[in-house]
Amino acid sequence: MTGSQFQLRRVSQQEFAPWARMIADTYGMDRSEGELADQRAATDLDRTLAVFDEGEPVAGASVYGRKLTVPGGVLPVAGIASVGVAPTHRRRGILTSMMRAQLSSLYEQQLEPVAALRPSEAGIYGRYGYGPATVGNRMRCDRHAMRFRPTTDFGDGTVRLQHPVEARPLLEKMYDQVRTATVGWPDRQTAHWTVRLADYPHRRGSATALRCAVHQERDGHATGYALYRHSSAPDGLGGEAGVVEVVELAAHSRQAYAALWRFLAGIDLVAWIDYEGAVDEPLPHLLVEPRAVQARPVDRLWLRLADVDRALASRGYSIPLDVVLDVRDDFCPWNSGRHRLQTEPGDVLCERTSAPADIRLTAAELGAAFLGGTTLTALAAAGLVEELRPGALSLASAAFRGEREPWYPGGWAFPLY
Repeated sequence: MTGSQFQLRRVSQQEFAPWARMIADTYGMDRSEGELADQRAATDLDRTLAVFDEGEPVAGASVYGRKLTVPGGVLPVAGIASVGVAPTHRRRGILTSMMRAQLSSLYEQQLEPVAALRPSEAGIYGRYGYGPATVGNRMRCDRHAMRFRPTTDFGDGTVRLQHPVEARPLLEKMYDQVRTATVGWPDRQTAHWTVRLADYPHRRGSATALRCAVHQERDGHATGYALYRHSSAPDGLGGEAGVVEVVELAAHSRQAYAALWRFLAGIDLVAWIDYEGAVDEPLPHLLVEPRAVQARPVDRLWLRLADVDRALASRGYSIPLDVVLDVRDDFCPWNSGRHRLQTEPGDVLCERTSAPADIRLTAAELGAAFLGGTTLTALAAAGLVEELRPGALSLASAAFRGEREPWYPGGWAFPLY
């Protein structure tokens, strides 16, 4: 960070409001008093940095301690959010100084071995060792063409509308049941749920207030929900067409999943349903005409291994593996070198070694592959991973993979969900 007048330090209670408004301004947003209060409740000031210029905050970044479902279990991660630099102070090394301070703290204090963020601009964080670990599938569904296969099992449950705030205890319980079984889903603490369901009117644009559909079995047990809004979009003929914007859908049975989609497809006066789901979303396979769902992939959660050995030893692997990784990490040099990864069912070990390397790659590629979505073989095809021992790459790539594609249902960007 250049400029002797700049000071990098933690944010105090009295400095939070101007700091938060400054961050919001870098995203072209305003902050109401209610939003500030909700964000303050979700923010750990001991893990919130700011850069000050003559006493005024001009940049900042926060760490939110979260738990993320990874292959084989749940891992503590450092959720990076509220990252911003005022336009008056760009290109002075300020962002780099904050990123370095965060990652150094994670490593030196033996905190979370992995950092995660959802970048507003994808091209920024690769230089800090982050890699794109999940892909979202932006789907636009032609409601009128959504006819379900006759063999679709909808179960015998029912879907009922409830107010999102009143349904919150059910939503929290269902979310936790789904997220512990879905790679890429984070936990949500009380303050995170408050922000998720806050539904500030000035954030809706032309859309309606948030709706909530809850799926319940015949015994009253809730097994899924959909949060959605109504909006409109140009119909290509000079008019407007109704759109259902699905904000979040969680179901812990295939019957609940199918029933919720049947409900959404049955909403009248709607031409389109918009939803961002997983790359391997089941919905198209439930339809007679899969082309009713048009999808576009987009990068979502980016991961950064702050401590390579601890991170790689903290997840499960699909097959036994014994491989030496030669890791290059210019931004966090303590990770550079050779690491031997040995995996057996129920037992994983990763440690420094002087043995010959089998695969050479950077920390960013490890971050991209960590959740089992981006494959090492795909990265090698792009020239980003080098195989040094024949056969090692295909085995390692298979070992990192999971049963389903990882995906991320919310934001660690701004605001925090």
